[in-house]
Amino acid sequence: MDIGCKTPATIADTLTRTLCVKKVQASALRLSILGLFAGVYIGFGAQLAIMVTHDLAGFLGVGMAKLIAGAVFSVGLMLVVIAGAELFTGNNLIFLSVLDRQVGVRRLLRNWTIVYFANLAGSLLLVLLMYWSGLWNTNGGLVGAKALSIANAKVDLTFLQAFARGILCNWLVCLAVWMAVSARTVVGKVWAIFFPIMAFVASGFEHSVANMFFIPMGLAIKGQAAVVAAAGLTEKLSHLTVGGMVMNLIPVTLGNIVGGAFFVATLYWAVYIRKGKNA
Repeated sequence: MDIGCKTPATIADTLTRTLCVKKVQASALRLSILGLFAGVYIGFGAQLAIMVTHDLAGFLGVGMAKLIAGAVFSVGLMLVVIAGAELFTGNNLIFLSVLDRQVGVRRLLRNWTIVYFANLAGSLLLVLLMYWSGLWNTNGGLVGAKALSIANAKVDLTFLQAFARGILCNWLVCLAVWMAVSARTVVGKVWAIFFPIMAFVASGFEHSVANMFFIPMGLAIKGQAAVVAAAGLTEKLSHLTVGGMVMNLIPVTLGNIVGGAFFVATLYWAVYIRKGKNA
């Protein structure tokens, strides 16, 4: 009976033997361009979430505002998966191929490194364009105030908080990618991506590439006195620095790796790929 999607075992095999192997074989130029795209695409989702929800909590409540933020943010991963791009967090699934000895650790690290910094470059490009656009001044600067509040909240997290939220985030992100591989149609891929991404954003989990947009956007507008005052953050931005961004990205990135490479890649490998080898 055709269930309309690939089975979990087939997904594991497709990722391990084909898709992940192709990713590590790609040239540095290809990875850089597609990585830059992914940084921009995730940033599109992030800026859309800011714009749509900047004043929404006052009308619908905090919970509904978070739900809608997650719903619109999901466009970022849809663009990555369907339009085609290289996203560091999704590429944590390449660990499947490492465990299956299809790919060496060195090639894995090459992919992760190029893609990670290309994602950063794409995120910073979008921050620059958004700053130049002046759209953070929308609604009397309240959009900028929302962006500033998000950035400041992220750099105020403790190492453990950021690490734990990073694990939870990429567990869901990699499940979104996993389920998108199972879908046979574009519509199926859209819905496979939508719910896990909505869940991670609404829950408040931490995504390293999204933070490459959120935090620099806050840094870009922290010098705007009117925006700072609108956010109620006067003299409360001491952690919102480049150093603060780095200290957020380190635990979030490590958490993302654990969430994707261990809780999804390793455990599904143990269930479907290793079992098949031992059969």
